[in-house]
Amino acid sequence: MPERRHAARRPARPSLRRRLLTFLLVPVLGVLLADAVVGYFVALAYSNRVHDADLSDSALTLAEMIGSDALNGELTAQARFLLEYDPDGRNYYEVISDRHGRIIGNAELAVPSRDPVEVDAAPLLYDTDLGHKPVRAAVMRVANRHDPGDTITIKVAENLRDRHQRAREILLLTLPMQALLIIAVLSLVWFGVSHGLGVLEPLTTRLGRRGHDLGPIGEEDVPVEILPLTRTIDDLFARMRNMLGLQERFIADAAHQLRTPLAGIQLHVERVGNGSDPAQQQDALAHIHRLAARAARTSAQLLALTRTQSPDLPDHDGMAVIDLSQVVPEAVGMRVHQALNLGVDLGYEGAESACLVRGDALQIQEVIDNLVDNAFHYAGRGRCVTVSVTCEGDDAVLAVDDDGPGVEEAFLDQLGERFFRVPGGDEDGTGLGLAIVESIAERHAARVHFARSALGGLRVELRLPRILAAA
Repeated sequence: MPERRHAARRPARPSLRRRLLTFLLVPVLGVLLADAVVGYFVALAYSNRVHDADLSDSALTLAEMIGSDALNGELTAQARFLLEYDPDGRNYYEVISDRHGRIIGNAELAVPSRDPVEVDAAPLLYDTDLGHKPVRAAVMRVANRHDPGDTITIKVAENLRDRHQRAREILLLTLPMQALLIIAVLSLVWFGVSHGLGVLEPLTTRLGRRGHDLGPIGEEDVPVEILPLTRTIDDLFARMRNMLGLQERFIADAAHQLRTPLAGIQLHVERVGNGSDPAQQQDALAHIHRLAARAARTSAQLLALTRTQSPDLPDHDGMAVIDLSQVVPEAVGMRVHQALNLGVDLGYEGAESACLVRGDALQIQEVIDNLVDNAFHYAGRGRCVTVSVTCEGDDAVLAVDDDGPGVEEAFLDQLGERFFRVPGGDEDGTGLGLAIVESIAERHAARVHFARSALGGLRVELRLPRILAAA
């Protein structure tokens, strides 16, 4: 049970506040740590400078004592105390004469070999070792006032422990200020992040009050950093409004168009159930069959119209290149059997060369099916229907002609409107076939033109932007 509960535990949600604090506090803490390290070395450099000055003064003091009194290998107790005194250890010194050798000293100190020491020059500071312990030393050469021609080398040294101790003391003195600075920076970062994220509260409050409103969020109180997110949400809302609009329109259209055939079916079903006359029952069944076919066709065309208006379909620029001289004959060939059953002479006239357009082959077939169905339905039995493809300049023209009764000029502009049927025509039509053609044409950046055919009936042209073979 504990393992199952652990497996079902959801991962922690990502937190913008936590990410901002992490990205800000970790570098800040690193900088403060680096500042403490740098502060220690700065304090050490300052301590070294002070001690080097004291070391030089000690060498000068010893040189002054040597000049004021002749040395016989001994120092006064007071002078020895001043030279050797160190609270944390001992200081070291050595005096060597070029003629008489080592005069006095408490340690043997090496002389830097790479830097020659000039006579009567300022003390030279250098690092050396004394018994495997690092020390800091100062050396200088002076003339022996009591023995002309002799030169005395004076060396003074001290250990490094006191220097590091002074640096640590300086660092400890600055640590409280560093701690206060760290606390102040952390507090400012925390307050800044919390206050900065507070700018999102009006937006979240406004979105929480929207309810079912799918209108645009707007940009009046949206920070620049999340504008891409809100714009993406606005695009999503727009697609949802479009889909809901299509759904509502489909439901309204279905309720409007299916109400009549369904009411007729119910009426004739009652006739079948209540009547005893076989002829009356056969007539009612024939009406039921016709109304059911009309309802099925209306439903199919409503679905087709809604599908052509779906925002998920690719736009014109995202479609593939197809050849109408190949797609259209295949679509026409699929309707030959139906044409023979209806007694309609269905023909095709094609372009002599390839006629390339950018489009969806399935939707082009949908256009041909609706135009051919429209011609079959309104031209009538024994008529002639011709589907043609031609290339005219920058346009590829897909046309369907029939030699039926045609449409009066006054109604040509209304063809393609949803549910429009020419007055006096067959009431079995849905008025959606040409609307589907218009919707597909709009998606293909094409134009639909209605005119009187040279055969005497109706001519419907679909003009699509043509792709030249060279391109």
